[in-house]
Amino acid sequence: MSLKNIDPQTITYYELNNQINIPVNGQIPLNKDQDALAAFLKENVAPNTKQFDSFQARLAYLLDHNYLERDFLKAYSPEFPEKLYNWLHQAGFHFKSFMAAYKFYAQYALKTDDGAYYLEHFADRVWANALYFGDGDEKLAQDLADEMIHQRYQPATPSFLNAGRSRRGELVSCFLLQTTDDMNSIGRTINSALQLSRIGGGVGITLTNLRGAGDPIKHVENAASGVLPVMKLLEDSFSYSNQLGQRQGAGVVYLNVFHPDIIAFLGAKKENADEKYRLKTLSLGVVVPDKFYELAQQNADMYLFSPYDVERVYGEPFSYVDITKEYDRMVANPDIRHKIIKARDLENEISKLQQESGYPYIVNVDTANRANPIDGKIIMSNLCSEIMQVQKPSIINNEQNYNELGTDISCNLGSTNIPNLMHSPDFGHSVESMVRALTFVTDHSDIDVVPSVQHGNHLAHTIGLGAMGLHSYFAKEHMMYGDTESLDFTNIYFMLLNYWTLKASNEIARERHETFYNFDKSRYADGSYFDQYVTKDWQPETAKVKALFKDIFVPTRADWEALKTAVMADGLYHQNRIAVAPNGSISYINDTSASLQPIINRIEDRQEKKIGTIYYPAPYLSNDTMPYYTSAYDMDMRHVVDIYATAQQHVDQGMSMTFFMRSTIPEGLYEWKNGGTSKMTTRDLNILRNYAYQKGIKSIYYIRTYTDDEDEIGANACESCVI
Repeated sequence: MSLKNIDPQTITYYELNNQINIPVNGQIPLNKDQDALAAFLKENVAPNTKQFDSFQARLAYLLDHNYLERDFLKAYSPEFPEKLYNWLHQAGFHFKSFMAAYKFYAQYALKTDDGAYYLEHFADRVWANALYFGDGDEKLAQDLADEMIHQRYQPATPSFLNAGRSRRGELVSCFLLQTTDDMNSIGRTINSALQLSRIGGGVGITLTNLRGAGDPIKHVENAASGVLPVMKLLEDSFSYSNQLGQRQGAGVVYLNVFHPDIIAFLGAKKENADEKYRLKTLSLGVVVPDKFYELAQQNADMYLFSPYDVERVYGEPFSYVDITKEYDRMVANPDIRHKIIKARDLENEISKLQQESGYPYIVNVDTANRANPIDGKIIMSNLCSEIMQVQKPSIINNEQNYNELGTDISCNLGSTNIPNLMHSPDFGHSVESMVRALTFVTDHSDIDVVPSVQHGNHLAHTIGLGAMGLHSYFAKEHMMYGDTESLDFTNIYFMLLNYWTLKASNEIARERHETFYNFDKSRYADGSYFDQYVTKDWQPETAKVKALFKDIFVPTRADWEALKTAVMADGLYHQNRIAVAPNGSISYINDTSASLQPIINRIEDRQEKKIGTIYYPAPYLSNDTMPYYTSAYDMDMRHVVDIYATAQQHVDQGMSMTFFMRSTIPEGLYEWKNGGTSKMTTRDLNILRNYAYQKGIKSIYYIRTYTDDEDEIGANACESCVI
């Protein structure tokens, strides 16, 4: 028997898992998930795992057959890898749900080349990660093994999947590129998209700097074709470069709302778009300055400016001009061509497309730059809208070489598991270990096929530590998502994450006598970044949250003052430290809810290719926690905004915040719906986007809509069910 010839007639785990969704006498049979887990391990994993007589025999096989790299093991004493292996296998790890085990073995476990047998369990993958990221430091490797086997830390999918493998993709998660207004840059961007899609990760590209349709080329009027043909070329590039057919290349293009092609840009995603330009797989994002919100609020006319003219007048690409500050001067300047539309018409177009497709993502660029402590300008985001880093444009000559090498972005991410980290024996030391693991990735990332990405990474040393499991923790501790206690907890947790990542980055800078590029021009160097922490005490305010943090160090103003002094003296190694990704798939392996968002359902149904539906009960689901597990689709999205805005105060980059809407909105959820239609309208999305903007949210990721005809009879429809 092997994985290739499992007989569907002999296995029971899918059927057992599906029985979770069928209440029996008003009871949700959660025990069926445990039965499915046990059956999966017995029927699938045990008979299909390649067996070895000893650790040394297993290691020799993996090395001799080119499954593992040799070099990372050579950095340790000969006995340490086996010692760590034995410790991990004695740690008592076990999956808590069928979904967690299924996801790990289907997507992450190393398999034989023919796909017939498993070559590792979860502890083995942790072993490879800990040794790889420990980079010869046995104490760090042991600490990382401890963090990962107890699921306090989860590296992002590319890192966790590829660490230690000899035939692997990159360890980084995603990339951000910018295009300037010339054919050399466009050609280089398309080549970069092909290369980055080949090696892994999603690619974000801003087209804001490109001249609009009808702009002149070499003084020939109405010659430019605008951004749509470039978008189509990029979509085809991602489709072609798909990692040997293993995954669809993924990309997002961003455009400023004041670009003259903005309406055509949005229209390319509509079902009835011209087939020549219709986008099927490319994601869309819009970059929104403050001025747009102001004009929409006033129901005013809105001027869309020629990027070609703006760059001629201001001497820098359109993305780098402060439109909110310069808007009136740009309107009055006869040397800048413009179009006029109604701001609210564009606002409604954005909402219509979000209803139809979930796009575009929103980047509140002025909000991001106001909070940015780094010298330079944030001009875009990534495929999941959580990366916010400064960039500089490149100047490319006719030979496709760089006259001036700018900075683009690669992201390496990891997440804290909130419920588990709250039980760490040493919260601060846990976070420091995570920062050091991520630092290994940024230090060893060398994307030479895209020199601007390589250059940006070498200068900035950026990382992105995030979080998952917030709703799970709220339910476990009997807090309603969005209530006073949950906001209090979120505030303190992310303040601690900020504090300890700063401490770790400062320590690494001191050890290496090295800071990120232009540290001396940052708000860290002059100390102003710390103003919010040294002028007030950030302590738990509610009795429940005080109790939750009673055994965890919470820094006072004096502690922040000491950290400020240390950072001003010795600097920081990392330009950016925190970013909250959506981490949907990897959260299942951690048996926790995704990111900071509320759960979709108490019993989530997940469509798996070739398999069908797998049911996943919310972590810690019981009669005790059920009242605290409100579905995202039944929740006021302002509660979600409030949670994310509370965390955002302490997050130097961004967060992937999704809106969950029903096509028919539950009665009483939003006061402005009272007496009107219950159907979701563009007005609902306009109001929620403006609320997010007012609360200081930097980005909105995706709009997910649950339509009336997608309902399913089962455990989630049973209002009186118990467990």
